[in-house]
Amino acid sequence: DSAATVWIIQAVSGLLLILLLGLHMIAHHFIVEGGLRTYQDVIDYISNPVVFVLEVLFLIVVTPHAMFGLQGIVLDLGPSESAQRTIVWVFRILTILVLGYGIWLALALQNL
Repeated sequence: DSAATVWIIQAVSGLLLILLLGLHMIAHHFIVEGGLRTYQDVIDYISNPVVFVLEVLFLIVVTPHAMFGLQGIVLDLGPSESAQRTIVWVFRILTILVLGYGIWLALALQNL
């Protein structure tokens, strides 16, 4: 069932987000002097292969989690059956586009 699959993805990605967001917050706000990185600090930081993988993993987990959440809100408004199918496809395409852009941007930043 599609709804059950979405629910499982949403639940698992939520659990992963707790871990990844914690790592992200610690690395970006608690370890850094003053609590914020400069642009150059971010470029230097993302060039570390381990950090790069963690940040891209964070993007890969957070994007579908957010899109499924937004999709659920829109579907809760009670659109027709055909509109529901369109909405699901629109959110799938948006997810792919956001992931593609985010990964492209991370790669571009890593190569600066």
